[in-house]
Amino acid sequence: MTTIRKPIALPVTAVTCLEDRAHVERGVVLDLKAGVQRLRLGPVSALAVDRTLHAELASEQQATVLDVRIIRTWTPREPPPRAEGGSALRRRATALAREQRVLEQRRDRLRARHDLLGRLAADLLRDIGEGAGSGQTDGPRWTSELDRVDDERASNGEEIRIVEAGLAVLDVEVAQLERAWRVSEEEPAELVGHVELTVEAAVAGRVELHLSHLTPCAMWRPAYRAVADGESLTLETDAMVWQRTGEDWSDVLLTLSTARSALATEPPRFGEDRLTLTDRSVAERRTVGVELREEEIGILGPAPMPGLPGVEDGGEARVLRSPARVSVRGDGHAHRVPLSGFTTAARSEYSCAPELSPLVTRVVRFDNLAGHALLAGPVDLIRDSGFSGRGTLGFTPPGAPVDLAFGSCDDHRVVRHAEESRDTAGITQRTVITRTIHLHVSRFCSPGERGDRVVVLRERLPVSEVSAVEVRLRGESCSPAPDSVDAEGIARWEVTVPPNGHRTVTLVYEVSASSKVTGL
Repeated sequence: MTTIRKPIALPVTAVTCLEDRAHVERGVVLDLKAGVQRLRLGPVSALAVDRTLHAELASEQQATVLDVRIIRTWTPREPPPRAEGGSALRRRATALAREQRVLEQRRDRLRARHDLLGRLAADLLRDIGEGAGSGQTDGPRWTSELDRVDDERASNGEEIRIVEAGLAVLDVEVAQLERAWRVSEEEPAELVGHVELTVEAAVAGRVELHLSHLTPCAMWRPAYRAVADGESLTLETDAMVWQRTGEDWSDVLLTLSTARSALATEPPRFGEDRLTLTDRSVAERRTVGVELREEEIGILGPAPMPGLPGVEDGGEARVLRSPARVSVRGDGHAHRVPLSGFTTAARSEYSCAPELSPLVTRVVRFDNLAGHALLAGPVDLIRDSGFSGRGTLGFTPPGAPVDLAFGSCDDHRVVRHAEESRDTAGITQRTVITRTIHLHVSRFCSPGERGDRVVVLRERLPVSEVSAVEVRLRGESCSPAPDSVDAEGIARWEVTVPPNGHRTVTLVYEVSASSKVTGL
């Protein structure tokens, strides 16, 4: 068997990026000899999953893959290229060494001067002793000279202590710098993978090899950019791709999929669900227990999860493809890849739900004309004034309407005030709860602003699920009456507000329950 040790380059040609991994495809043309031979291909990412490795030969000639495997080895990394004048650590070490030499020379000079001053003091004391023994008395001169020598020795000793303290600080910094230098200069070994391929060829010739495998440390998430321009809106769909597989993806065909290959595919197991009937007591027959609860209107998609959200695809695997070849570096940073874009007519309104928020928000409505489903993700909002913020786009099937909020309007104020009264009818003993809600809308404008603005207000009414409880809208008491009330109990008004004006909307409804009802 012929063995070729020299590695043959095996570039990445296509990548299918999943939610938390990537399916990598590689291709190369091999020049095979007749017989069995072992080839070394790569290098490839050491994170490649061995059990997903698949290789096949696309050729009309008779050639067979006998074995394919990944061989991993530790190899030292190449030293990084040095900048002109050395690295920052090296330049800092040179500066510290120069400063250390200057301080050491100054310390030596100060110590020599300190020794000279000590000998001078000894000579002065000997001269004083000899003069006093011979009967000479010159007290003022001796006192002044002794004081001058003592002052100079004290000053010189203080300078020595300052220099030695500076040298101690420099020694600590030099030691830390040397440790950092060793860590940065000594590159650790790198785990490198190669593909070892054993093939058998009936005749010599050129054969095209296709190899694929899964690799972790790669992911993608959708991102959007919405530009509102008058009555039109442009929506650009992008993909944010992260990968740190140990190699770069250069000029590859990128496919983005929401398939979750790691999830189990076994059907759920059925268990027994026993239903039993029991007789109701006399008290239970006389009363009907109800409760008030708030229930969020169901939306399509999974429940939100803490942390980085997954790709919401509406329960069906979606596939998006990049229209051109892309390059994604393996640095772990986010890389934005354009996917599609469209421009369509848009309708905008100023909307407010005072029970949830007192802010008036500009909402733009348009249809999804991208040709594919819009997956849930963040969207950059851009208006005439430029970037206005970042919002969230929910999952939207092709052709479905989209509601996109472009931020709140600071020139509007909405105040909500609710009142409730409870009464019991004398004959029927029915409990009647009357709720009155006042919505005050104000608009503040600059002196030159003209024109009215329509603000859409939404307020909810309770929805009864039992016949013993009735909810009735008192239209004669509302001011004005709602323009519409949907099946979910959402009342809607279109209120026209002039510049620096205000409007008040009143909603009145009553909840009536029979005497058997408890819990209200």
